[in-house]
Amino acid sequence: MARIDESRPFVPVNIAIMTVSDSRTAETDTSGDTLVERLESAGHKLAGRAIVRDDQQSIERQLRAWIEDSAVEVVISTGGTGVTGRDVTPEAFAAIYEKEIAGFGELFRMLSYEKIGTSSLQSRATAGVAGGTYLFALPGSPGACRDGWDGILKYQLDYRHRPCNFVELLPRLKEHLPGRG
Repeated sequence: MARIDESRPFVPVNIAIMTVSDSRTAETDTSGDTLVERLESAGHKLAGRAIVRDDQQSIERQLRAWIEDSAVEVVISTGGTGVTGRDVTPEAFAAIYEKEIAGFGELFRMLSYEKIGTSSLQSRATAGVAGGTYLFALPGSPGACRDGWDGILKYQLDYRHRPCNFVELLPRLKEHLPGRG
């Protein structure tokens, strides 16, 4: 069973939060607020925050900007992962990925199924890596953000989590780039 190894130091991670929505504002972004509260309570640093329209090019542009920013190690988005015509977050993320983390979406849907049953099929939560940055896309509800953080990200973004975690791999994500590794 996985556990937190208290003998290891906590390593804060720089995380940017992107809300994908045509209707949310800074005042009404409860899902983004949920993620910010959780990451800061865990001891991580908010490296950026943006509300981006449900538009694939706009989402890709924001992802690329954060990938190019050495102060951002992780991007977590909320919204646009459903199946309607305006839901294009997974397509935008897939266009950026160097490597997909397929198990993230599968695990998210499993955790979601325990709470909302077969409605979990409507989520296209996804994750991957690009330019040495982790990218995670969650559905747009505060409940989905809580489930994704509390059930997966809280542990995988904690260096003390055993037997393994995403944080300990951060230094190796750029090995394939010229002049690295």
